[in-house]
Amino acid sequence: MSELENKLALITGGATGIGKAIAEVFSQNGSRVIIIDISKEEGEMLAKDLGGSYYYADLTNQIETEKICDEVLDQHGNIDILVNNAGYQKINRIEDFQINAWNSMLQLMLTTPFQLTRRFLPGMKESMWGRIINMSSIHGLVASPYKSAYISAKHGLIGLTKTTAVEVGQFGITCNAICPAYVRTGLTERQISDQSKLLGIEESEFVEQVALDSAAIKVLIEPEEVANLAMFLSSEKSSKITGGSYTIDLGWTAR
Repeated sequence: MSELENKLALITGGATGIGKAIAEVFSQNGSRVIIIDISKEEGEMLAKDLGGSYYYADLTNQIETEKICDEVLDQHGNIDILVNNAGYQKINRIEDFQINAWNSMLQLMLTTPFQLTRRFLPGMKESMWGRIINMSSIHGLVASPYKSAYISAKHGLIGLTKTTAVEVGQFGITCNAICPAYVRTGLTERQISDQSKLLGIEESEFVEQVALDSAAIKVLIEPEEVANLAMFLSSEKSSKITGGSYTIDLGWTAR
């Protein structure tokens, strides 16, 4: 039997990048996947390829997030695995950062995971089994300039992870965070471009001097490597692991 046979996994931001890799690895291990993403074409295509389901939703909107929870629960019932992965970055100095952009990022990367956790926990409790994976970042552990909203959200997500873990452990539910460094995705490519412009350097210089400067291993992480860690944390092998924040960061935070 496959590791996740008969398990139903919901992955936000599952159409591209890390989320796509997680959906693929979970599907390969027997899970049925539900993808929620704002990228409609990519989401529909991936769900079709994996025999899963796709839902369009703008998760920066609190009301729309509640509606998509209703829809998933109505059509699928309880889910077994929740992966809060959706996110984006907006690069700005604190004094230039607009409040609407701040609110949007904190909604997507902190409030939305809280909403989804709150809505899907009752079903996990009923089943006495569940896995919640929150995609944080090395920037949930340390700070860098020009990322105030992103870093605040990712730090908060680790706090939510810990609190959830201690509240629901007795129900056979685990909750863990993954904290990657720079992963080779379209989001990272855009971030490299934006920060290079902000710092007035070439993109290759940014990768070498900023993104990988503190890394012991001088390569970008592949999405599949993060997906494999998510897979482990969702399996029976990790049933006693909860409340943790697990780095896959090339040694970035070891200094």
